[in-house]
Amino acid sequence: MAALVKRLLGLDANILFDLAHNKGFANSFREALQAKGYSLKVPPTVIEELTYYALDKSCAETPYALKASQQLRNWGISPAILNPADRGISEAFSNKMILKGFLPDGEFHDGLIFLAEASLAGIPVLATSDHHLLDIEPAYLKIQFEDSDLIPVSVFHPKTLFNALK
Repeated sequence: MAALVKRLLGLDANILFDLAHNKGFANSFREALQAKGYSLKVPPTVIEELTYYALDKSCAETPYALKASQQLRNWGISPAILNPADRGISEAFSNKMILKGFLPDGEFHDGLIFLAEASLAGIPVLATSDHHLLDIEPAYLKIQFEDSDLIPVSVFHPKTLFNALK
């Protein structure tokens, strides 16, 4: 008998904002993944982003960041836990991705969140609607992970993952 593999899937902040906006697709996506046995995780930098927007009273996203922060547990989404040393590894990987031109200068957090933090947390698949992440050629991304001694992570749009579950 084959051992059960824990199904982990990471979510970007944009999906949490969609859930907070009560967008039907986001709810259907979350429910379908959970029905298939996936454990939904958010990397530490996503939690930092939610906190930042929740505290920034001049931001249009503040109420949605607050709602997302308050609803994570009810939605069955939990934070990925990393050790303090992982932050330095994540920062180095993010800087590398920017220096090599795979991420724009202003997307340091995406290198942390989606790429390095997910790898270090053992999350093999990440869902995002951020095109600068989705546009990275998967083979190049795999090489960058392996070159940094990190486990490769696949990045997908939620609609692609949702269609794959059907």
